[in-house]
Amino acid sequence: MDKLRAIQLFVRLADLGSFTRVAEQTNASKSMISKEISRLEEALGARLLHRSTRNVQLTHVGEGYLQRAREILEKLDDADNFVQDLQQHPRGKLKINAPMALGITDLSTLFADFMRAYPDIELDIHLGDESVDLVEQGFDLGFRASSRPIDSSYVGRPLTRFKYRVCVGPEYLNDHPAINLPQDLKGHNCFVYSYFQGKNIWPIEDGVAVQGTLRVNNTIFMMEAIKRGQGIGFIPDFVCRDALEKGEVVEVLANSRKPNLTLYALYPARHFVPSKLVQCIEYLEQWFANK
Repeated sequence: MDKLRAIQLFVRLADLGSFTRVAEQTNASKSMISKEISRLEEALGARLLHRSTRNVQLTHVGEGYLQRAREILEKLDDADNFVQDLQQHPRGKLKINAPMALGITDLSTLFADFMRAYPDIELDIHLGDESVDLVEQGFDLGFRASSRPIDSSYVGRPLTRFKYRVCVGPEYLNDHPAINLPQDLKGHNCFVYSYFQGKNIWPIEDGVAVQGTLRVNNTIFMMEAIKRGQGIGFIPDFVCRDALEKGEVVEVLANSRKPNLTLYALYPARHFVPSKLVQCIEYLEQWFANK
């Protein structure tokens, strides 16, 4: 027995007072409706209706059950309306993990725009470059910039691509040998990003092993040392873009082959994805498409 269906038929029968009228409104037969009500009474162990050839009357138990049944159906309608309203006007909290440098640069602008578009969504953003388990730490959404395939345990939506640049300060170039080929880097002070998947092998052409006096887990920190002429960095363009435009650093090996860096929005695989998360991801895709 579909108990909810039986309750709905019972309430409608109480309102209309006739099996015939209920059958007309529901496109169901009178016998089917009668059987559903009988099954409900059997499940409850009590008679809800007095039936006659002309009308239907509620028993004392039926009157009390009707009142409570109405409350149940009203709460169900309210629950449905709540979900529909959220689908159209998302609200609530989104807990987001993003790389430090990307969060300080492009994503800070993006989410300022997002907050303006969705003022009822509360953002809880954690910036950091260390690897985290999104599910274990309760994140709704994570960002990963990678030149390699992402972890298949998440749903990954590619948002945009970045390029790598080999950056060096003009002062450093003036005081050190020229860099014309990737192999020329072996004689230079090349900085290493701690979380770089290739460790100290920069993926330029067939790969070149580098070494230097700085290993750091933040590329923005690294950029300051590069601008001050202390060494060379293999840097995503969202970090070095402004410094290149201002002439604070220059790019070398611009024509050498390097991998692209794809930015992914990651979220745990779920059967039902919350509306606020769907809206956020769609906004991200549109924002980067228009950038």
